[in-house]
Amino acid sequence: MPELPEVETVRRGLQPAMEGSKILRAEARRPDLRFPFQPDFIARLDGQVVTSLSRRAKYLLADLASGDVLLMHLGMSGSFRVVSDEAATAPGAFHHPRSDERAHDHVVFHMSSGTSVIYNDPRRFGFMKIFARSEIEREPFLRDIGPEPLGNAFDAAMLAGALAGKKTSLKAALLDQRNVAGLGNIYVCEALFRSQLSPRRLAATLATKKGEPTDRAVRLVGAIHDVLNLAIKAGGSSLRDHRQTSGELGYFQHSFQVYDREGETCKTEGCGGIVKRFVQNGRSTFWCPKCQK
Repeated sequence: MPELPEVETVRRGLQPAMEGSKILRAEARRPDLRFPFQPDFIARLDGQVVTSLSRRAKYLLADLASGDVLLMHLGMSGSFRVVSDEAATAPGAFHHPRSDERAHDHVVFHMSSGTSVIYNDPRRFGFMKIFARSEIEREPFLRDIGPEPLGNAFDAAMLAGALAGKKTSLKAALLDQRNVAGLGNIYVCEALFRSQLSPRRLAATLATKKGEPTDRAVRLVGAIHDVLNLAIKAGGSSLRDHRQTSGELGYFQHSFQVYDREGETCKTEGCGGIVKRFVQNGRSTFWCPKCQK
């Protein structure tokens, strides 16, 4: 599943083709993706100008001149391809290669910019939905999402407040989108390693009894900022099924400090430990038991 950096990379790749351009014609080449398309899905898109293209957690949000918002989620294998007379590009860099098979081109936006934006999704775990911007606070997919980890308001105090009293593991708490938006397995493993915190640590230990942030919370927030910014700069993690709109793969996977490095020597200077893997909440966790406490 794509995480925040991958979705942000896709957003930046789609922005020149979509933002400020009119959807001359939209096509849905099947009746559904993960969920059925709304009956008026095409009618609410045709002829609309995309006034802005933003991201919330792992969702892309295209604001339309009508006051509607097109919400898009990539699922496990979804990707976009931007096609023009000159060339085709594919925004987003992901660790596992995306499909190029035209049989899986399920949604097409023909833009006034002279490009076609094509959504391809072999597994059809992605989805699209249109709702009124005035309803965004009540939108079920968005209403319970926590703060953006790269937002100005996200700091150690905010994280400590979210985790105070939590009886779950630190890793599970960070994966809970109600606590922090957009984080997934890869970047949680990386941030915990860089802050030298155990994924098994009790989440509540990042706050004092008064709910104030501990030094651990300060370290973790700094590590989250660093790893996300580095991954966005590199174009996403390129894991399994994602690709940039430029068609180039991202290179953040070459900067992994712990993820997918089971059995290798810990990269922390002077540690000498060995990276271990275990299954936690159904997901692979990579960590160094020697330096992550």
